Amino acid sequence: MRLTSPPPPPPPRHLGSQLCEMEKLIDKMMVGDFSMYSRSDLNRSLEDDGQVMEKDRLESLVFGLLRQRKLDFLDIYSDEMILAAKSIVTQHPLPVPLCWSIPEHTLIPQTVVDSVSQIEEIDTDIVTKLADQMRLMTFPQWFELLKSVFENFILFLKRIKVTLSVVRNVVLEALDSNQKSRLLERAAAGGLTEAPGTPLNQEEAELAYLTHEGLFISDALNDAQLHLGASTGQEQSSTVGPRQALSRMDGCGSDSASGTTESSSSREHAFLPGGAAISSSEDMMPSDLELGRVANNIQELLYTASDVSHDRCVKVLMARAKDGSLERLSSAEFVFLSQAVEGFVRDTEKLCCRRSVSLRGALQSQANRFVHRFHEERKTKLSLLLDNERWKQAEVPAEFQDLVNAIADGRITLPERKPQGTEERKPSDYLHIDGQKYAVVGTVLLLIRIFLEYCQCVNDIPSISTDMLTRLSDLLKHFNSRSCQLVLGAGALQVVGLKTITTKNLALASRCLQLVVHYIPVIRAHFETKLAPKQYSVLRHFDHITKDYNDHIAEISAKLMAIMDSLFEKVLSKYEVKAPVPSACFRNVCKQMAKMHEALYELLPEEQAQMLFLRINASFKMHLKRQLARLGVHHDGGPQHGLVTVDVAFYTENVQSMRALEKLDLNMAEIWEQKR
Repeated sequence: MRLTSPPPPPPPRHLGSQLCEMEKLIDKMMVGDFSMYSRSDLNRSLEDDGQVMEKDRLESLVFGLLRQRKLDFLDIYSDEMILAAKSIVTQHPLPVPLCWSIPEHTLIPQTVVDSVSQIEEIDTDIVTKLADQMRLMTFPQWFELLKSVFENFILFLKRIKVTLSVVRNVVLEALDSNQKSRLLERAAAGGLTEAPGTPLNQEEAELAYLTHEGLFISDALNDAQLHLGASTGQEQSSTVGPRQALSRMDGCGSDSASGTTESSSSREHAFLPGGAAISSSEDMMPSDLELGRVANNIQELLYTASDVSHDRCVKVLMARAKDGSLERLSSAEFVFLSQAVEGFVRDTEKLCCRRSVSLRGALQSQANRFVHRFHEERKTKLSLLLDNERWKQAEVPAEFQDLVNAIADGRITLPERKPQGTEERKPSDYLHIDGQKYAVVGTVLLLIRIFLEYCQCVNDIPSISTDMLTRLSDLLKHFNSRSCQLVLGAGALQVVGLKTITTKNLALASRCLQLVVHYIPVIRAHFETKLAPKQYSVLRHFDHITKDYNDHIAEISAKLMAIMDSLFEKVLSKYEVKAPVPSACFRNVCKQMAKMHEALYELLPEEQAQMLFLRINASFKMHLKRQLARLGVHHDGGPQHGLVTVDVAFYTENVQSMRALEKLDLNMAEIWEQKR
């Protein structure tokens, strides 16, 4: 009896499901591996060099994830990045798996914790919250901390950028490989013919199936399902799928990724359990569109890194600002803060090509509060100075003369403090500007320094120019209105106890207003250089202020006129044309005019004094003409006409003997009624 070998056993029916489970496990392991890599890379010391950690492994992981179509792996990196960014500030070291163990000294430095621990004045056992600890720091201590945070985030972003650059290169290489493969396949389809495959027996098919060397066994299953659909009901196939004429090029294109890619020889064939040979998967790599989306997401992830870094820095800024600490900074300190923030923003924009707005917005919010406090402090100071001003001429210290000289030279800024011990210079009676001398009160000298502080602020912080301009406008309006209340409105009588508002007080107030008017165009031109053209409309505030000041100056001049007009009306109403001459009335008028001249001459420029006395003379002639008409004295050569002529000559001589009025044309003939 002839013995025959038994038929080979059929393949296990559950083999396909087992292979699927194996592939899912591989997917899970690769995702976990990438997560571990991301966590370890992002949490290692920022002081390390800028090289990518285990570059070959990263390339292999990325290529493997692409082959497995795990295109959401960037979300894993994003989550780890956010946690690492938080740890830069708060520094709660993230757990790192033992297989990726990193020495403790290489973890991210404890930015806030280390800074606080070095300050003896802060008891961390009592003050446990980091935000509260930061508020207990002095500004220099906190500012050094902030700069350290900025430096760490710049290093952090550089690390992310180089890592994402490697990821992007792998994606682009895969995309390039796809395109090259399509070109080769098109060439093969046009010039090559496929040879039929040699059928294999069942044992060989099973052996090939079970010993499939590729990492992704589901490739064989997917193709098997396609062939099974065409051969339903057949237990064994007698045909073999065609062998591919050309194998695909490796998507990674680098030696470092070879550990995660299948060789073309191992994936040329896959076999069904029944012995049928099947063609390998055409392409498990994502499509060009999908790879393009991944590449775009890489750039978006860098943008996200920039935004996250800015958001974490905002936390540090707002923790300090919570109790108003930043509003109470000196202007110099806020300038330091602003410059540090602007420098960090510029660095991140250059590094990430992203204009993140959260930190700049937080700074702008603090700048608005700073401007408000800055303005209120100076407005309050100016109010106190005005309410204590006695409106007497003040001496001008040499440093204020230097200040206005610097402005004349185009330096609209506060001068540097001179070292102590320098030679002291005597103060001057006047402030000399552009060939004119200004008699001033102490308050207006300090006002000049105050508006230079506003100009200095916009030099250092251009972003607050518009807000600072409106506040400075408010300050100038306040000086104008309050000085009007105190001098013209005689408020100084109650506020500082002046007995009366004299002509000298009025003239000084007028001259101080003229000094401010002189500098308004200078201030306007300075702010114009800091504004964008679309913001020029706010400059109209200066036009309104100039008009208000000129109106105030005119009102003071009218007040001086009113004083003399009232005197003339009172004195000349009692004038009688009789001997002796010059009459007591004219003597009194000349005496009062001499007092007026003495009070004003040293305060007002000659041109203004001449214009004022011409108007006073016109008022005198009007009242004298009215009185002569009432008395019936005419220009007829009679005795009364002669007496009046002597009085008028006395008046003319006295007025023209005053300094700067020698050539004043009084035109006294106008006192006589013209004959009709």
